[in-house]
Amino acid sequence: MERLRRQDAEAGVVEQPLTAAQKDAIAEARNLWEAKLAELAILHRAALARTGDPAARAELEEHHRRDVQRVTDDRDRRIARIRTGGA
Repeated sequence: MERLRRQDAEAGVVEQPLTAAQKDAIAEARNLWEAKLAELAILHRAALARTGDPAARAELEEHHRRDVQRVTDDRDRRIARIRTGGA
């Protein structure tokens, strides 16, 4: 961590502590996206239970993986905007 801080200092990156509002917004965003991920998991399990075909199951797995990645990326972008003050 110290090495990364030194690299940031050399690059001119200034670390600013998060405000209480930013912390609250980040917590709210994480809760929202946790709920979205839980919903995706429930829908995925239900779809798998209805499907017996291995090819269809593989396709469902791929769609689920992409959906989870998309939601996770959205969450990370939102948190990054909150951290930089662009909420």
